[in-house]
Amino acid sequence: MPTEDPNRKGRFLYSTSTKFEFQFGYSRAVRHGNVIRIAGTAGLDENGQVVSDDVVEQTRRAIDIVKAALEDLGGSLGDVIMTRLYVRNVSDIDSVAVVHGEVFRDIRPATSIVKVDFIDPKILVEIEAEAVYGGADAKQGTAGVG
Repeated sequence: MPTEDPNRKGRFLYSTSTKFEFQFGYSRAVRHGNVIRIAGTAGLDENGQVVSDDVVEQTRRAIDIVKAALEDLGGSLGDVIMTRLYVRNVSDIDSVAVVHGEVFRDIRPATSIVKVDFIDPKILVEIEAEAVYGGADAKQGTAGVG
């Protein structure tokens, strides 16, 4: 269940309760109005540890966290309009793209992929996402108008 921001009515926060969210003062995801934004999400377990040294497993875990955040805030993967993929190694781009494609092939959000150096050298991939809550439904409701 998302937490309504006590300082901003209609703004909802989602947290995975990692030490990083507390330490840096951010939420894993925020829904404000019909927009959902999900912070850079690595493939970490419940204790904040990298799940594997395999980029595919890290990517799958990161997407699972993104999906859970979206669902908690009332959205779904189908509402995603943008993803940003950050990878440590250029050689991992194809593997990350395959996993991303398995999930988003029919959704087809705008996507960027960038090579970066992470603070934690065990992290091989991070994913950010933006979604419009109910956006697909609203668009279907206006088909043929205008």
